[in-house]
Amino acid sequence: MDMGRDDVTGHVVELVYQPTAEDFMAALRARRRVSRSARRQLWLIGPVLLFGGVAVAVALASGDSISIPLLVGMAFAVFLLVFQPRFVARQFQRLAERRGEFRVTVTDAGVSVVTDNTSTSLNWTVQPRYRETADGFYMFSPEKNALNFTLLPKRAVQGPADVDRLRAILDAHLSRVD
Repeated sequence: MDMGRDDVTGHVVELVYQPTAEDFMAALRARRRVSRSARRQLWLIGPVLLFGGVAVAVALASGDSISIPLLVGMAFAVFLLVFQPRFVARQFQRLAERRGEFRVTVTDAGVSVVTDNTSTSLNWTVQPRYRETADGFYMFSPEKNALNFTLLPKRAVQGPADVDRLRAILDAHLSRVD
């Protein structure tokens, strides 16, 4: 049954890359569109700032001094919420460095990832949705928090035509998340 998807039988796209912290940052940003918990983290920034603003306004209106521990704690909370993806991306990158160069093959059957120390094959049901950004394609697991992902950076394809082929394969087998 076709279900309106393009026929991409026989297409193969190969990617070769060493993942960078920027690759993982882009993947984590893309994950925000598919993960409820990642979106909630962003939403927390507003309430934290609102709470801090109200606490400062109440203290100033009543003539009390502003609680320094409260301000420091709230600034730290906002700092963590904003920079947490960068810290996580660096941790992912350090783990990926140990694996060496990534060689990824995308076919009708699924995705195969081979490194200096590991090899993994994923069929399309394991990560049934993806998001495309200017930097790459990111496949996500089906649970609501998208705990697992595979990154396919556009810089790693052999040529510009491979980006279109990769998009066609992913569109044929996965659901696109915009």
